[in-house]
Amino acid sequence: MTHPVRTPVVAADGGLISFALADLLAGRTTTMRVELSDAGAAELWLTRLVGAEASLAALGQGQADLPARPELGRLALLLWLRRWWPAGPSLGIPSLDPALLDLETAVATADVEDLAEGLLDGFEASPAELFDAAIADGALAAAAPPVADDVRELCARLAAWFDEQDDVVRAEAAARVETPAPSQNTYALAAGLDPVAPGEGVLASGRASVDWARVPPGILDAGEDTVTWRIVAAAAATRLEVVVAGAFADAAITAFASHEGEPFAEVPLELGAGRFTGTADLAETAAHVHTGRITVVVGVADEGVAGTTAEDRAEVVALVRARPPGSRTLAERAAAASADEEF
Repeated sequence: MTHPVRTPVVAADGGLISFALADLLAGRTTTMRVELSDAGAAELWLTRLVGAEASLAALGQGQADLPARPELGRLALLLWLRRWWPAGPSLGIPSLDPALLDLETAVATADVEDLAEGLLDGFEASPAELFDAAIADGALAAAAPPVADDVRELCARLAAWFDEQDDVVRAEAAARVETPAPSQNTYALAAGLDPVAPGEGVLASGRASVDWARVPPGILDAGEDTVTWRIVAAAAATRLEVVVAGAFADAAITAFASHEGEPFAEVPLELGAGRFTGTADLAETAAHVHTGRITVVVGVADEGVAGTTAEDRAEVVALVRARPPGSRTLAERAAAASADEEF
């Protein structure tokens, strides 16, 4: 498991600390892999983390499998959830609230800072940055009701930590976070393409899946076959239409179409009622592209992107569905409470 979707990591000063996704999601992590890129930068925090003897061995080899520290495992899992959580009505997996994730990640980051000062050294967001993001525009207050007691507890821990850092402003802000009455957010998987107008004809059509690695986290249903496309012939012009179902939030994304591996159209997508849609008129040469292998990629089309496969995504979804309730994060518990169902 080398792709980031399968391997939760913490970026440390001078190295990476990685965990097995299946173990983290199952709540049974026992080992972590430390891979060093700068032994000099890593020596101090690694010694604090595992002791002088184990640190010397790891520094000499450049990598080591070491007993897992729960603080690092929790941070790695939360960072993974923020990027890769496979939400979608089609999967029966609810979205996780970003404010709750930011709050819990702030606490986990503070715990790691206390465990081994200098380990993160700016490579991950700081507790202050994460807390600021969580409370921006009242987001945390709006998300808190299903897990209000837990939110108050985490805020109290952060208030104490900020106070120790002489950050009086954030200590006071964390101590006075309010939790109003509950509200429920629901998302529907919107339908695909609308019928064509009279006098128009569909030359080609198909479906595709969104590669999680090519789009920002938390904006689209993570299920398969959520992209619908067609090439429509009309009197004025031939056009390519694309619909991406299951939109949770707005983002600047584009669909890229290729014929036999050669790009022929780009379709900017705009957020509508539960879906992204877009249309692009085709150039005269591209207008005749309606046979052969046509592919549509949503998001970043750069070949340098390490994409996910259908097998990757299916495995992650299976692991998430099998996750023990007792191992859930705050954001997961809130999502389950809001949906009033297990997932």
